[in-house]
Formats: sequence, C-alpha cells, structure tokens
Amino acid sequence: MRNFILILLVLIVGYSCENLNRTSLAEGTWRAELSVQDNEILPFSFDLKQLNGRPVIEIHNAEEIIHVDEIEIMKDSLVIRMPVFEGYIAGKFTDTTITGEFIKESLNRVVPFRATQGELARFNAKQGASMNVSGIWETEFSPDTIGSYLGKGIFTQEGNKVKGTFRTTTGDYRYLEGIMDGDIMKLSAFDGAHAFLFIAKVTDSTMNGTFYSGNHFQEPFEGRRNVNFELPDADSLTFLKTGQGKFNFSFPNTKGKQVSLEDVAFKNKAIIVQIMGTWCPNCLDESKFLVNYLEENPQLNVAVVALAFEYAKTEEEAFGRINRLKNAIGIEYPILLAQYGSSSKIKAQEKLPMLNHVLSYPTTIFIDKNGVVKKIHTGFNGPATGEKYDSFKKEFDAFVKQLASE
Repeated sequence: MRNFILILLVLIVGYSCENLNRTSLAEGTWRAELSVQDNEILPFSFDLKQLNGRPVIEIHNAEEIIHVDEIEIMKDSLVIRMPVFEGYIAGKFTDTTITGEFIKESLNRVVPFRATQGELARFNAKQGASMNVSGIWETEFSPDTIGSYLGKGIFTQEGNKVKGTFRTTTGDYRYLEGIMDGDIMKLSAFDGAHAFLFIAKVTDSTMNGTFYSGNHFQEPFEGRRNVNFELPDADSLTFLKTGQGKFNFSFPNTKGKQVSLEDVAFKNKAIIVQIMGTWCPNCLDESKFLVNYLEENPQLNVAVVALAFEYAKTEEEAFGRINRLKNAIGIEYPILLAQYGSSSKIKAQEKLPMLNHVLSYPTTIFIDKNGVVKKIHTGFNGPATGEKYDSFKKEFDAFVKQLASE
C-alpha cells in the first residue's frame, strides 16, 4: 500500500509539473510571416480561439475566411494542417509566438514561417498612400519572354488599404489584401495551397513589380490602366482537335473501377467534365460551386465527373487526397484518378489527346446527351473576382439548363 501511494504521488507531481510547463496558444489576432525570395516577407493574418479546450484558426484574406481545425499539439510543438490541401505548418510555439515552416512534402517545398500574437497590421506602412490603384489594369506577367501571359488587375483602395485580385486566362490569384505604402503596392494571400506576394511601384497610369509564389518562384509584371481591357474569351482557348468527334476517357474511381462516358450512368444525360487537381485552389472554388449548383438544381438531367491530375507520389496517396476533398466539401459526383506523380499539363494533354492542349486547371467540358462537345471553358474565376463571378454564375445556369433540356 505504501509503494502504491508513493507511485501515485510521483505521478501527481509529474503531471502537475508537465501542466505547469505546458504552454497554450493565446487567443486573439495573430500576424504570420512567410520568408520568400529577395528577403521579402509575405504576411497574412489569422484569429485563434480555443474551442472545447483545443485551438482553432480562421485565416483572413480580404473577404475570404479559411477555417482550420486540424491542429496537433505535443508539449511545445505543433502541426497545423490546412483544410483540403496537402500543405501544413510545423514548428515550436510559446503562448504568443510560433516559429517553424510551411511544408508541401510532395513538391519538396519548405518555407520559413513565424507568427506573433497581438500584431494587427498585415503590412506595416512607412508612409501614407501617395497613389490610388483603384480600377482596372491591363497586366502582362513575364513580359518579353516566351512564358508571358496576360492578366486583368481589379482593385479597390480606401485610404491606404487595397483589396482585389489579378484575373488570368487560367483563373484568378485569390483574395489579395494589402496596402499602398507611398507609391508602392503590397498585396498578399495565403490559402494553404499557395502563398502569393505582389509588390509594385505605381504611377497614375502604370505599375511595375514582382510576383512571388512561396520561396520557389518569382516573375516580373507590368500593368497600365485600361478600363476597357478584357481577357480572351475563356470558351475559345481549348477545343477538340480537327477530326476528333467526341471526348472520352477511361480512368479509375476511388474504388478502383474504370469509368468512362460509355457507362450507363451517363446515358441520355448532359455531362460536365471537370479537369482538376485536389491541390488547386481555383479547382476547389469550382468544385464548391458545382456541389452547390447540383444541390440547388436536383431536377436537372445532368451528370458531373471530375478527372484528377495529382502530383502525389503514389496512387494510394492520390486517392487519399481525392477522398479528403470529397469529404471536406460534400462532393457526391465521381472523381477519377487520371494521373499521379505529376500535374504536368503536357502529360495531362497526353492523357486526353483529343484536346488541342490542357492550358489550365480547371478546364470544364460541356457535353450534350448525344456525346457532342458543346463548349470547353478554360480556367475558373471564382468569388474573388466579384462581378465577373456573378455574371459567370448566370451564364453557367442558363447554358446548363439549355444543355439538359436539348
């Protein structure tokens, strides 16, 4: 009995010491920093609160709020897993600091990370705004190179605070938020998949800057005010090659069964084929839109099927990410594994040789009940694009209802 009491006392003392040494993350607003190239810092903000004794986070990018509840804590170490996407933050913490790395294992990418509780400003301005960037900007990324491409900058500015995005032919650059510091525009976004930073010197009619994606990529961009500028029609960029009458494929679903458009599930139905990847934020936007659209229009004779091109290194890992996406946002339509080990658009086009190219994830193919391709839409400009997204939803609804009724 005496030995039992001694053991119990040791356990109680040990447990008490452990709890005295255990640190809890402070509630409130935190400012996070990712270290990118050129010694630049990519900042973003998040709110942290305790829910049933566990920390949960809300990441803010302008109007976007990303809920994060997969947080593992062991003593003074933690892992913050982003919803849907592969990326995670791992590091050490005190009650008011986190120091570690943002990691994407499949791509071997590691970005230094630090966060501090109580710092409210996303960017710290050195001076007031001397320029106003509100309006439409015709933009070229990587100008005068073989890899150049067009963008449409859409921004609003109040005081020195700036919000907006860049649209491109393949999608948008998310909910960007930042400041005008004198004549320098600084914008950032972090969504768990991509970490974007834009820095540009602005005049009344021009901007010249650098776009950083994490710490692995950067490119210059140039812009000029042009209220009438519009990108090429997203319905004209991808098409069937001459002589290719129909679009078809055969890829496995999450249960290992080969699925093609010849299956009875697609017979006498209009079909929407989504070329996508679970790693792609624009694809996530489109997937959420499709889920909501099908729920709101159950009477439509329409089938949706997605073809996933994954950079996960193994088939098992790729299917795991597909199932995670399906569970996270309630996808009931099939997602087939078209490719793993690479998300290369060149390799994707090899898997779908009837297309002239796969220019973008996502790419959406609309097929009538007779198997005839009626339209191919390249890219997806989501909620961050405001009026463009609203007009897209109306056009999509009208087109799909017509397609289903033919």
